[in-house]
Amino acid sequence: MPEEGPYTLRILRVDLGTGKVSEELIDGETTRRYVGGTGLATKYLWEEVPAGVEWSDPENRLTFFTGPLAGTRVSGSGTFSVTTLGACTNMCGTSQANGFFGAFMRTHGVDGVIVQGAAEKWTRLHIHDGTIQLLGAEHLLGKDTWETEDAVKEEIGQRCSVFSIGPAGENLVRFSAIVGDHGHVAAHNGVGAVMGAKKLKCISTTKGDSKPRVEDPERLVAVAKELAKVSKEVDPGMMLYGTNAGIAPLSAMGAVPIRNYTTNVFPEHNTFVPEYLRAHFKSKPAACWACVIAHCRMMEVTEGPYTGFYGEEPEYEGNAEMGPLIGMNEPGSTVMLCNLVDRLGFDINESGYMIAWLMECYERGLLAKSDLDGVEMRWGDAEAVATMLRKIAIRDGCGDFFADGVKRAAERVGGEARDCAVYTLKGASPRGHDHRGHWLEFIDTCLSNTGTVETGGHLFTPPNLGLDRVQDRFDPIAMSTMNAKLNGGRNLEDSLGICRLCTPNLALTLECLNAVTGWDYTVEEAQEMGLRIVNLMRMFNFRHGLTKEVEAPSERYGSTPVDGPAAGISIRIHWDAIRDNYYEQMGWDVETGKPLAETLEKYGLEHLAKESSV
Repeated sequence: MPEEGPYTLRILRVDLGTGKVSEELIDGETTRRYVGGTGLATKYLWEEVPAGVEWSDPENRLTFFTGPLAGTRVSGSGTFSVTTLGACTNMCGTSQANGFFGAFMRTHGVDGVIVQGAAEKWTRLHIHDGTIQLLGAEHLLGKDTWETEDAVKEEIGQRCSVFSIGPAGENLVRFSAIVGDHGHVAAHNGVGAVMGAKKLKCISTTKGDSKPRVEDPERLVAVAKELAKVSKEVDPGMMLYGTNAGIAPLSAMGAVPIRNYTTNVFPEHNTFVPEYLRAHFKSKPAACWACVIAHCRMMEVTEGPYTGFYGEEPEYEGNAEMGPLIGMNEPGSTVMLCNLVDRLGFDINESGYMIAWLMECYERGLLAKSDLDGVEMRWGDAEAVATMLRKIAIRDGCGDFFADGVKRAAERVGGEARDCAVYTLKGASPRGHDHRGHWLEFIDTCLSNTGTVETGGHLFTPPNLGLDRVQDRFDPIAMSTMNAKLNGGRNLEDSLGICRLCTPNLALTLECLNAVTGWDYTVEEAQEMGLRIVNLMRMFNFRHGLTKEVEAPSERYGSTPVDGPAAGISIRIHWDAIRDNYYEQMGWDVETGKPLAETLEKYGLEHLAKESSV
């Protein structure tokens, strides 16, 4: 029988400084307003991280939250989101990871964990039997993320999910990530650096015996089955080849990043498409919790200099970042490097732009061999890349200089070196695309509140919202208007506890949510919820130093392509108009970018209006 009373969430709070663990129950009204995951976590950030707190301060919060769909019969429902004051921007950072952690956590009746304070000694957290234990982790120091996971699993002695930081996070590299389940990553905005600042090496959870609360199980089974069917039919390429199916259409747009944005021509393109990779290398499925798409795979390299190497098949962004972006034309080397990035505990995006920047600087004589501790950073040199990544991970020599990310390193060097670095002025690098050929995501990256993209996703698409697609992808006003219309979608996805690849149909996804919670969530309420989080994040970011001026691209990021499908088309000349139009469409002050009082009131955030006027 379904439980009586409003649908609620249960959160555990851990103070690493005192060792205290407490429990918080989220009432039904709050749960409906924020859903879970990123939405609920943002509420906590606003309430508990005041102005003046830095990303590395013990007062910062680090949350591991999932949502109502996690651990249910819905496909891809093993996800969770990590939300914090991020290390790259010192503003809101949120990143979703797939795998099993979100589902396993809910089998113990736990919907999320808030971590505050900082431990005196390295610590690990373990969820079991509905509570959380603080255990020593000194013996895990120096281990990479895969080694840490294997060691913890051996200690626990039963099936579990483990997410950890590698050497990069231990050494507070600003673009470090949190990695678990042998290759799933919460990557963006330096969430791993925050974890390292708290001396938290890893968090784990066994698979318990409880099942998440579901108000209408029969309805959920039927709707989840239909959603899974649509998920398989809507994108056959994803079913066959995973996210690497995107490399061909993105290439046709001029949206694959090549040699640090110096060209859009990549003759070796055909060796990086998934048809080639899976025909030439051995692979086998490694699906996430309850996933019908099952696109993740483990891969063995069977030719080239890294023959015999075994690891996870790179997702598209890894393939792009450790492939064409750094001038790599040998796919086995890309497989090796992507796995090294995960093991060391880096964000693949910032890592790729860092390495590509170093390679261009070395080629042009802007950085000498002596500046790089003798490492010759030549395009496509896998061993040089591996050496530099290891140096950055432990802040060894020049690695210490580069460990604060592309923006800070480039600005310290200055001059022409600064001008050829790809980053946003907020402090993070973009995802694995050449956004000069993909304006929707370019606009989103520069104007997002998360340190990565926040608009659209798979739920808020033009067809799902009944909108006409923009006909000219280089129309500055039409594209910035569409960005505003699609905003809030990713925040909703990251609040549900489900992989976005499994949510192609908004109506069916909301039916699943309603079957689980007993709500009657509509498309309009879903949009309102997503935009509530966008505006709450934005207010949080203004509290922590956001200005209109930093919502812009670096010189190279905003440059005009010299060849390829987007050759000669400039976004920079339109940037002021794009930003102002986006602000206006979002209901924000055009002069400052702050949400207007009526906008805050529209999304039930009128209590923030006083801080908006400061």
